[in-house]
Amino acid sequence: MKIAILSFAHVHAATYLQLLRARPDVELITTDPDGNPNDPSRGKNLAHSLDVPYVDTYDEALADAPQAVIVTSETSRHRALVEQAAAAGAHVLCEKPLATTAIDAQAMIDVCESAGVNLMTAYPVRFHPAFASLRHAVTNGAIGQLITVHGVNNSSNPALQQPWFADPALAGGGAIMDHTVHIADLMDVLLDGELPTQVYAQANRLLADEADSPQVETSGLITLTYANGLVTTIDCSWSHPPTHPTWGGLTLTCIGQKGTAYFDAFPPLLRGYDTSQAQTRWEPSTTDLDAAMLEEFLTTARTGLRAHPDGFAGLRTLKIVLAANQSLRTNQPAAPR
Repeated sequence: MKIAILSFAHVHAATYLQLLRARPDVELITTDPDGNPNDPSRGKNLAHSLDVPYVDTYDEALADAPQAVIVTSETSRHRALVEQAAAAGAHVLCEKPLATTAIDAQAMIDVCESAGVNLMTAYPVRFHPAFASLRHAVTNGAIGQLITVHGVNNSSNPALQQPWFADPALAGGGAIMDHTVHIADLMDVLLDGELPTQVYAQANRLLADEADSPQVETSGLITLTYANGLVTTIDCSWSHPPTHPTWGGLTLTCIGQKGTAYFDAFPPLLRGYDTSQAQTRWEPSTTDLDAAMLEEFLTTARTGLRAHPDGFAGLRTLKIVLAANQSLRTNQPAAPR
Protein backbone atom coordinates (compact mmCIF):
# COMPACT_ATOMS: atom_id res chain seq x y z
CA MET A 1 0.00 0.00 0.00
CA LYS A 2 1.27 3.44 -0.94
CA ILE A 3 1.01 5.97 1.91
CA ALA A 4 1.87 9.67 1.81
CA ILE A 5 2.91 11.61 4.91
CA LEU A 6 1.99 15.27 4.45
CA SER A 7 4.13 17.56 6.65
CA PHE A 8 6.49 16.73 9.52
CA ALA A 9 5.28 19.60 11.71
CA HIS A 10 3.71 17.43 14.41
CA VAL A 11 5.91 15.69 16.96
CA HIS A 12 4.24 12.37 16.06
CA ALA A 13 5.29 12.50 12.40
CA ALA A 14 8.70 10.94 13.02
CA THR A 15 7.11 8.11 15.02
CA TYR A 16 4.68 7.30 12.21
CA LEU A 17 7.53 7.36 9.71
CA GLN A 18 9.59 4.94 11.78
CA LEU A 19 6.68 2.55 12.25
CA LEU A 20 5.62 2.58 8.60
CA ARG A 21 9.07 2.30 7.04
CA ALA A 22 9.54 -1.00 8.90
CA ARG A 23 6.46 -2.54 7.28
CA PRO A 24 7.02 -4.59 4.11
CA ASP A 25 3.42 -3.92 2.99
CA VAL A 26 3.89 -0.12 2.91
CA GLU A 27 5.50 2.13 0.30
CA LEU A 28 6.11 5.60 1.71
CA ILE A 29 5.99 9.01 0.06
CA THR A 30 6.86 11.99 2.26
CA THR A 31 6.88 15.76 1.92
CA ASP A 32 7.24 18.74 4.24
CA PRO A 33 7.38 21.91 2.12
CA ASP A 34 6.38 24.21 5.00
CA GLY A 35 9.30 23.22 7.22
CA ASN A 36 12.45 25.26 7.78
CA PRO A 37 15.06 23.70 5.47
CA ASN A 38 17.72 24.14 8.17
CA ASP A 39 15.70 22.29 10.83
CA PRO A 40 17.06 18.74 11.34
CA SER A 41 13.59 17.59 12.52
CA ARG A 42 11.82 18.75 9.35
CA GLY A 43 11.79 18.21 5.60
CA LYS A 44 14.56 16.55 3.64
CA ASN A 45 16.78 16.41 6.73
CA LEU A 46 14.37 14.18 8.67
CA ALA A 47 13.51 12.10 5.58
CA HIS A 48 17.20 11.53 4.90
CA SER A 49 17.96 10.59 8.51
CA LEU A 50 15.13 8.02 8.44
CA ASP A 51 15.95 6.86 4.91
CA VAL A 52 12.47 7.44 3.51
CA PRO A 53 11.54 8.79 0.04
CA TYR A 54 10.92 12.53 -0.15
CA VAL A 55 9.36 14.89 -2.68
CA ASP A 56 9.29 18.68 -2.57
CA THR A 57 5.56 19.49 -2.69
CA TYR A 58 2.16 18.21 -1.58
CA ASP A 59 1.07 18.08 -5.23
CA GLU A 60 3.98 15.77 -6.09
CA ALA A 61 3.17 13.46 -3.19
CA LEU A 62 -0.50 13.20 -4.16
CA ALA A 63 0.28 12.85 -7.88
CA ASP A 64 1.91 9.53 -7.00
CA ALA A 65 -1.62 8.23 -6.25
CA PRO A 66 -1.29 7.12 -2.61
CA GLN A 67 -4.10 4.94 -1.33
CA ALA A 68 -3.86 6.57 2.09
CA VAL A 69 -2.55 9.86 3.51
CA ILE A 70 -1.47 10.88 7.01
CA VAL A 71 -1.76 14.59 7.77
CA THR A 72 0.70 15.72 10.44
CA SER A 73 0.83 19.44 9.74
CA GLU A 74 0.13 22.38 12.02
CA THR A 75 -3.52 22.14 13.11
CA SER A 76 -4.78 25.16 11.16
CA ARG A 77 -3.42 23.60 7.95
CA HIS A 78 -5.29 20.31 8.37
CA ARG A 79 -8.33 21.31 6.34
CA ALA A 80 -6.45 22.25 3.16
CA LEU A 81 -4.39 19.07 3.19
CA VAL A 82 -7.38 16.82 3.94
CA GLU A 83 -9.26 18.43 1.07
CA GLN A 84 -6.32 17.81 -1.26
CA ALA A 85 -6.03 14.20 -0.13
CA ALA A 86 -9.75 13.55 -0.53
CA ALA A 87 -9.68 15.06 -4.03
CA ALA A 88 -6.90 12.59 -4.85
CA GLY A 89 -9.10 9.71 -3.66
CA ALA A 90 -6.97 8.85 -0.62
CA HIS A 91 -8.19 7.72 2.79
CA VAL A 92 -7.02 10.14 5.50
CA LEU A 93 -5.65 9.82 9.01
CA CYS A 94 -5.47 13.34 10.47
CA GLU A 95 -3.61 14.37 13.60
CA LYS A 96 -5.57 15.67 16.53
CA PRO A 97 -7.18 18.06 17.15
CA LEU A 98 -9.00 17.72 13.84
CA ALA A 99 -9.05 21.50 13.22
CA THR A 100 -9.03 24.82 15.03
CA THR A 101 -12.68 25.61 14.19
CA ALA A 102 -15.86 23.54 13.97
CA ILE A 103 -16.48 24.95 10.48
CA ASP A 104 -13.16 23.55 9.23
CA ALA A 105 -13.74 20.18 10.91
CA GLN A 106 -17.21 19.84 9.37
CA ALA A 107 -15.84 20.80 5.95
CA MET A 108 -13.21 18.05 6.26
CA ILE A 109 -15.90 15.51 7.13
CA ASP A 110 -18.07 16.64 4.23
CA VAL A 111 -15.33 16.53 1.61
CA CYS A 112 -14.26 13.03 2.64
CA GLU A 113 -17.87 11.81 2.66
CA SER A 114 -18.39 13.25 -0.83
CA ALA A 115 -15.18 11.63 -2.10
CA GLY A 116 -16.09 8.27 -0.56
CA VAL A 117 -12.92 8.08 1.54
CA ASN A 118 -12.38 7.61 5.27
CA LEU A 119 -11.44 10.44 7.59
CA MET A 120 -9.91 9.04 10.78
CA THR A 121 -8.85 11.19 13.74
CA ALA A 122 -5.54 10.25 15.40
CA TYR A 123 -6.62 9.19 18.88
CA PRO A 124 -4.31 6.26 19.72
CA VAL A 125 -5.17 5.94 23.43
CA ARG A 126 -8.60 4.41 22.72
CA PHE A 127 -6.72 1.39 21.26
CA HIS A 128 -5.11 0.55 24.62
CA PRO A 129 -6.21 -2.94 25.80
CA ALA A 130 -6.44 -1.62 29.38
CA PHE A 131 -8.88 1.04 28.21
CA ALA A 132 -10.96 -1.71 26.60
CA SER A 133 -11.10 -3.37 30.03
CA LEU A 134 -12.12 -0.11 31.71
CA ARG A 135 -14.81 0.44 29.08
CA HIS A 136 -16.15 -3.05 29.73
CA ALA A 137 -16.25 -2.37 33.47
CA VAL A 138 -18.24 0.82 32.84
CA THR A 139 -20.65 -0.44 30.18
CA ASN A 140 -21.47 -3.78 31.84
CA GLY A 141 -22.34 -2.10 35.13
CA ALA A 142 -19.45 -3.57 37.12
CA ILE A 143 -18.86 -0.23 38.89
CA GLY A 144 -22.47 0.91 38.72
CA GLN A 145 -23.71 4.15 37.24
CA LEU A 146 -20.92 6.67 36.72
CA ILE A 147 -20.92 9.51 39.23
CA THR A 148 -17.72 11.30 38.28
CA VAL A 149 -14.66 10.84 36.08
CA HIS A 150 -11.27 12.46 36.56
CA GLY A 151 -8.93 12.59 33.57
CA VAL A 152 -5.31 13.72 33.53
CA ASN A 153 -3.23 14.34 30.41
CA ASN A 154 0.07 16.02 31.24
CA SER A 155 3.28 16.37 29.26
CA SER A 156 6.31 18.52 28.72
CA ASN A 157 5.74 21.72 26.75
CA PRO A 158 5.72 20.62 23.09
CA ALA A 159 6.56 24.18 22.03
CA LEU A 160 10.10 23.54 23.28
CA GLN A 161 10.47 21.14 20.32
CA GLN A 162 7.99 22.64 17.85
CA PRO A 163 7.34 26.36 18.52
CA TRP A 164 4.09 26.37 16.51
CA PHE A 165 2.34 24.60 19.40
CA ALA A 166 2.42 27.97 21.20
CA ASP A 167 1.18 29.91 18.17
CA PRO A 168 -2.61 30.37 18.52
CA ALA A 169 -3.00 30.97 14.77
CA LEU A 170 -1.42 27.61 13.92
CA ALA A 171 -2.40 25.51 16.96
CA GLY A 172 -5.69 27.12 17.97
CA GLY A 173 -4.61 27.36 21.59
CA GLY A 174 -2.19 25.87 24.08
CA ALA A 175 -2.45 23.03 26.59
CA ILE A 176 -6.27 22.96 26.46
CA MET A 177 -6.36 22.48 22.70
CA ASP A 178 -3.44 20.04 22.80
CA HIS A 179 -4.47 17.77 25.67
CA THR A 180 -8.20 18.04 26.39
CA VAL A 181 -9.11 16.17 23.23
CA HIS A 182 -7.50 12.87 24.26
CA ILE A 183 -9.53 12.62 27.47
CA ALA A 184 -12.61 13.92 25.65
CA ASP A 185 -12.21 11.10 23.13
CA LEU A 186 -12.12 8.47 25.87
CA MET A 187 -15.29 9.97 27.33
CA ASP A 188 -16.78 9.95 23.83
CA VAL A 189 -16.19 6.19 23.71
CA LEU A 190 -17.53 5.55 27.22
CA LEU A 191 -20.69 7.62 26.60
CA ASP A 192 -21.32 6.61 22.97
CA GLY A 193 -20.77 10.07 21.56
CA GLU A 194 -22.83 12.03 24.09
CA LEU A 195 -21.71 15.64 24.45
CA PRO A 196 -21.73 17.43 27.80
CA THR A 197 -24.42 20.04 28.34
CA GLN A 198 -21.89 22.55 29.66
CA VAL A 199 -18.15 23.08 29.85
CA TYR A 200 -16.32 25.27 32.35
CA ALA A 201 -12.60 26.07 32.08
CA GLN A 202 -9.85 27.76 34.05
CA ALA A 203 -6.30 28.18 32.78
CA ASN A 204 -3.03 30.04 33.33
CA ARG A 205 0.54 30.33 32.01
CA LEU A 206 2.38 29.70 35.27
CA LEU A 207 4.04 26.45 34.20
CA ALA A 208 6.34 27.96 31.56
CA ASP A 209 8.53 30.98 31.04
CA GLU A 210 6.89 33.70 28.99
CA ALA A 211 9.53 33.10 26.32
CA ASP A 212 8.36 29.50 25.90
CA SER A 213 4.61 30.04 25.48
CA PRO A 214 3.91 33.79 25.48
CA GLN A 215 0.45 33.66 23.89
CA VAL A 216 -1.17 30.43 25.08
CA GLU A 217 -2.14 28.69 28.31
CA THR A 218 0.24 26.07 29.66
CA SER A 219 -2.11 24.59 32.25
CA GLY A 220 -5.85 24.10 32.37
CA LEU A 221 -8.63 22.45 34.32
CA ILE A 222 -11.85 21.66 32.46
CA THR A 223 -15.16 20.56 34.01
CA LEU A 224 -17.72 18.77 31.85
CA THR A 225 -21.29 18.32 33.05
CA TYR A 226 -23.60 15.84 31.33
CA ALA A 227 -27.39 15.69 31.18
CA ASN A 228 -27.61 12.85 33.70
CA GLY A 229 -25.51 14.72 36.28
CA LEU A 230 -22.19 13.03 35.51
CA VAL A 231 -19.28 15.39 36.12
CA THR A 232 -15.90 14.93 34.45
CA THR A 233 -12.77 16.94 35.17
CA ILE A 234 -9.79 17.13 32.84
CA ASP A 235 -6.32 18.27 33.96
CA CYS A 236 -4.76 19.14 30.60
CA SER A 237 -1.47 20.79 31.53
CA TRP A 238 2.04 21.03 30.10
CA SER A 239 3.29 20.37 33.62
CA HIS A 240 6.22 18.01 33.08
CA PRO A 241 9.64 19.71 33.15
CA PRO A 242 12.18 18.84 30.44
CA THR A 243 14.00 16.64 32.97
CA HIS A 244 10.92 14.50 33.65
CA PRO A 245 11.66 10.79 32.99
CA THR A 246 8.83 10.53 30.44
CA TRP A 247 7.36 12.90 27.85
CA GLY A 248 3.92 12.71 29.40
CA GLY A 249 1.22 10.62 31.01
CA LEU A 250 -2.50 9.97 30.77
CA THR A 251 -4.84 8.51 33.38
CA LEU A 252 -8.60 8.15 33.78
CA THR A 253 -10.37 7.44 37.06
CA CYS A 254 -14.04 6.39 36.79
CA ILE A 255 -16.02 6.48 40.04
CA GLY A 256 -19.35 4.68 40.02
CA GLN A 257 -22.04 3.86 42.55
CA LYS A 258 -20.54 0.38 43.13
CA GLY A 259 -16.83 0.92 42.68
CA THR A 260 -13.93 2.63 40.93
CA ALA A 261 -12.03 1.75 37.75
CA TYR A 262 -8.62 3.28 37.03
CA PHE A 263 -6.77 3.44 33.72
CA ASP A 264 -3.12 4.41 33.26
CA ALA A 265 -2.07 4.61 29.61
CA PHE A 266 1.67 4.65 30.39
CA PRO A 267 2.32 2.80 33.65
CA PRO A 268 5.95 2.43 34.74
CA LEU A 269 7.42 -1.05 34.42
CA LEU A 270 10.61 -0.24 36.32
CA ARG A 271 11.52 2.76 38.46
CA GLY A 272 15.04 3.79 39.27
CA TYR A 273 17.63 6.53 39.42
CA ASP A 274 19.99 7.40 36.58
CA THR A 275 23.26 8.47 38.20
CA SER A 276 24.76 9.61 34.88
CA GLN A 277 21.91 12.12 34.43
CA ALA A 278 21.26 12.68 38.16
CA GLN A 279 17.53 12.21 37.76
CA THR A 280 14.73 9.71 38.25
CA ARG A 281 14.17 7.23 35.44
CA TRP A 282 11.54 4.66 34.60
CA GLU A 283 10.81 2.26 31.79
CA PRO A 284 7.20 2.41 30.59
CA SER A 285 5.13 -0.73 30.20
CA THR A 286 2.51 -0.29 27.51
CA THR A 287 1.20 -1.37 24.14
CA ASP A 288 2.54 0.58 21.17
CA LEU A 289 -0.60 2.67 20.76
CA ASP A 290 0.58 4.44 17.60
CA ALA A 291 1.22 1.08 15.94
CA ALA A 292 -2.23 -0.15 16.96
CA MET A 293 -3.85 2.98 15.56
CA LEU A 294 -1.92 2.73 12.29
CA GLU A 295 -2.94 -0.91 11.93
CA GLU A 296 -6.60 0.11 12.21
CA PHE A 297 -6.10 2.86 9.64
CA LEU A 298 -4.33 0.59 7.15
CA THR A 299 -6.94 -2.14 7.55
CA THR A 300 -9.82 0.23 6.86
CA ALA A 301 -7.97 1.80 3.92
CA ARG A 302 -7.51 -1.65 2.38
CA THR A 303 -11.03 -2.90 3.04
CA GLY A 304 -13.04 0.30 2.70
CA LEU A 305 -14.65 -0.28 6.10
CA ARG A 306 -15.37 2.86 8.10
CA ALA A 307 -12.47 3.99 10.24
CA HIS A 308 -12.87 4.74 13.94
CA PRO A 309 -12.40 7.21 15.51
CA ASP A 310 -13.86 8.99 12.51
CA GLY A 311 -14.18 12.67 11.66
CA PHE A 312 -17.39 12.99 13.65
CA ALA A 313 -15.55 11.85 16.80
CA GLY A 314 -12.90 14.45 16.05
CA LEU A 315 -15.56 17.14 15.64
CA ARG A 316 -17.33 16.24 18.90
CA THR A 317 -14.10 16.45 20.90
CA LEU A 318 -13.18 19.71 19.18
CA LYS A 319 -16.56 21.19 20.17
CA ILE A 320 -15.67 20.51 23.82
CA VAL A 321 -12.37 22.37 23.44
CA LEU A 322 -14.04 25.28 21.69
CA ALA A 323 -16.61 25.48 24.50
CA ALA A 324 -13.73 25.49 27.00
CA ASN A 325 -12.12 28.38 25.14
CA GLN A 326 -15.43 30.28 25.19
CA SER A 327 -15.67 29.64 28.92
CA LEU A 328 -12.19 31.10 29.37
CA ARG A 329 -13.24 34.26 27.55
CA THR A 330 -16.47 34.75 29.50
CA ASN A 331 -15.57 33.08 32.81
CA GLN A 332 -18.92 31.29 32.52
CA PRO A 333 -19.91 27.73 31.54
CA ALA A 334 -20.45 27.23 27.80
CA ALA A 335 -22.41 24.67 25.81
CA PRO A 336 -20.67 22.72 23.03
CA ARG A 337 -22.20 23.48 19.65
